[in-house]
Amino acid sequence: WQRGWVSGDVLRSQADYWKATLSGAPALLELPADRPRPAKQDHAGGYLPLELDDELTASLRALGQRHGTTLFMTLMAAWATVLGRLSGQRDLVIGTPTANRARAEIEGLIGFFVNTLALRVDLSGEPTVAELLERVRERALEAQQHQDIPFEQVVEGVQPGRSMAHTPLFQVMLSWENAPIGTLDLPGLTVDPMDFTTEATAKFDLSLALREAGGRITGGVTYATALFDAATVERYLGYLRRVLAAMAADECQPIGRIALVDGAERRMLVEEWNATAAEYPAEACIHELFEAQARRTPGAAALVHAGETLTYAELDARAGRLAHHLRARGVGPDARVAICVERGVEMVVGLLAILKAGGAYVPLDPAYPEERLRYMLEDSAPVAVLHDAALGARFPQLPVPAIDLTAPAAWAHQPDTAPARGELRAHHLAYIIYTSGSTGRPKGVMVEHRNAVNFLCWGRDTFGGVMDRALFSTSLNFDLSVFECFVPLVSGGTVHVMRDALELAGAEGTLVNTVPSAMKALVEAGRVPAGVHTVNLAGEPLKRALVEEIFATTAVERVCNLYGPSETTTYSTWVEMTRGGGFATSVGRPVANTRVYITDAHGEPVPAGVAGEILIGGAGVARGYLNRPELTAERFLDDPFHGGRMYRTGDLGRWLPDGSIEFLGRNDGQVKVRGHRIELGEVEARLEEHAEVREAVVMAREDVPGDVRLVAYYVGGAGADALRSHLAARLPAYMVPAAYVALEAMPLTPNGKTDRRALPAPDGEAFGERGYEAPQGAAEVALAEIWSELLGVERVGRHDNFFQLGGHSLMAVRLLDRMREAGLHADADTFFTDPTLAALAARAGDAPDDVEIPSNLIPKPADPDAAPQSSELFI
Repeated sequence: WQRGWVSGDVLRSQADYWKATLSGAPALLELPADRPRPAKQDHAGGYLPLELDDELTASLRALGQRHGTTLFMTLMAAWATVLGRLSGQRDLVIGTPTANRARAEIEGLIGFFVNTLALRVDLSGEPTVAELLERVRERALEAQQHQDIPFEQVVEGVQPGRSMAHTPLFQVMLSWENAPIGTLDLPGLTVDPMDFTTEATAKFDLSLALREAGGRITGGVTYATALFDAATVERYLGYLRRVLAAMAADECQPIGRIALVDGAERRMLVEEWNATAAEYPAEACIHELFEAQARRTPGAAALVHAGETLTYAELDARAGRLAHHLRARGVGPDARVAICVERGVEMVVGLLAILKAGGAYVPLDPAYPEERLRYMLEDSAPVAVLHDAALGARFPQLPVPAIDLTAPAAWAHQPDTAPARGELRAHHLAYIIYTSGSTGRPKGVMVEHRNAVNFLCWGRDTFGGVMDRALFSTSLNFDLSVFECFVPLVSGGTVHVMRDALELAGAEGTLVNTVPSAMKALVEAGRVPAGVHTVNLAGEPLKRALVEEIFATTAVERVCNLYGPSETTTYSTWVEMTRGGGFATSVGRPVANTRVYITDAHGEPVPAGVAGEILIGGAGVARGYLNRPELTAERFLDDPFHGGRMYRTGDLGRWLPDGSIEFLGRNDGQVKVRGHRIELGEVEARLEEHAEVREAVVMAREDVPGDVRLVAYYVGGAGADALRSHLAARLPAYMVPAAYVALEAMPLTPNGKTDRRALPAPDGEAFGERGYEAPQGAAEVALAEIWSELLGVERVGRHDNFFQLGGHSLMAVRLLDRMREAGLHADADTFFTDPTLAALAARAGDAPDDVEIPSNLIPKPADPDAAPQSSELFI
């Protein structure tokens, strides 16, 4: 009868319903689990009971009567709320068995007719309890009306992606056992019902089976032990109890505002995992920590660069004399002093002098384009600019004093000791670092002395033992420089000033503090300094493969993963990994006097394991953004948990069971490329300033594993080279995309937004190229083959530019190493002055007959008509 009934129009109607209902449904409900999902589903299970008391059961029944929902529908709404809050998904599918006895004629038949329904629950739009009950009621009634088609035919009709790791369509069940259970009287037999709920088999990730008995709702949950610990599932059942109680108490409240965690878990999340209090001189200033160290070790080497060494006493005296000169020119508390110098001894002298004078330094990277430097100068309004002889011409018409650090005769007569502190206090500014801004303009982060002093004291206590030769290679415009420059100087260590990350390869040091991509380049080139004991990595997600390679190929004993934005003073959490100790998947725990909260959209702590936004409070929270009161008010909030202030990072994370934090990415348009924080909106805004660009979208892509690159998509008539030049005049090099893809129109989603997933990977033309001219001579031919392999392009012409083909400074480490292997002279200093193939070959020895070119580097004749392949994108 059923085969005859479920055929023809009925079959088509029911099949069409399920296809339409489940179309586009998420393939997997990703609940926070204690272990990764096995590649093949493991059906081992555990069981935990659940019982709701008489009062709550009666309240839920009354709630259903007010809204026309059965207890099953009410429980489904609550279960969906818990699952949605845990997974962060607003669209989920929950399975439920149905008796499949919708007709009176079938009621008396003996047999197993049970079917399975896949109920899709919509949690979007922040529904209230009442609104969610109505949604679930409507969907449950529809499903009951289409329950005749067997579930296996639904699966075949919907055609979900198949996986051995989980069941199709849904991974969580809710069973409501409301069939009447009578007494079965058979002659000669005593028959009792058998409870199978304790059977240790899990067909799904979670299976909640409930029934009403004796005025109470009872039952339990079967869970996959391959994924969950009993304690985790017990927490989840506690969340379900609280959601049910909240629904019964207030049907008008949004489901997203229902508190999941109880008092004990809240104390753990907010208090116990943030117990980071530590003593530090909260009223001190940065330079005072340095001065105290200079008094302790006046004759020790403080600073080394290009053969010049300054002791602590000498550095203190030179900075003191300049500080008096600055004080006489109006520098005092909260006054800004810009500093734009090449890297060297005078750079550090200038920083300390500004601080000693009571001012705040504003770093201006000499490599930045003129437009960006002008904006930073106008925005920061410094009372003076420190520069060196080479850069003095960049500031000829400033309305403020421009002081040449390389001409100290003007202040040679000043006292060696620092000026009196005067009105300077720890709450005054120490420095302002500009970061990428989503509005199209960089924003200045104002960091006070008390913020930095806490950070430096933590760094001294944590890393002071490996500061013998600390390598300082980071630009002052990158907040890692605060650690590299000042932590050694307050710890009694020696700062070795490097030109950039390339120079690390030939340095001798005990500590390297850099970004993972730079470290990866050094490791792959075999250029990690032999004496390095500790490597600190921050600014980008750290991958297991890199840590394992560091320990396998170097003498490094400790690798630390650190996390934190400039707005909370460089580092806010950290974790260390030691040789033989395994890889840490987290960014660790908060540093001293720092508190981390992970919250939902309403600012409430999310349960352990649940994704939420990372907010950071404590001593490191900066003053705010310079001249941006609205943005400061939006991102810097009052801390409702401990008082004071906290910063909304826009980063996503979750608590792991041990109290460490797993970083999960961003919730907005910000990306990290080689450690640099980039607001994609700023790059897009600059692109759309070009006269021939009507619309632009910028993405960070990882088409080559391990290499993240910026790709610009635009609608307009400009070419890649023109757009690159346009941006290079307005943005720092690390923000300039390497690939530019012209489109006739942006692909759109059904709701009219740009469909970023439909944007194509860039081809060779996206990187721009000059007219092709074949390499000439043995050196050019050998170099062209090296470039081709490193950059992933099919052909390289003699006038091609290494960086415009997608190269970057870190990749140059590998390039120079490959050149040495080929017997070609490799000079990092001259490489950056003219990075074309012909120029580099000329300096390496143009077609030297006496240099043997390895046969594997001699390329086959290139096809002049072939288009270059996609290259890597880096700056």
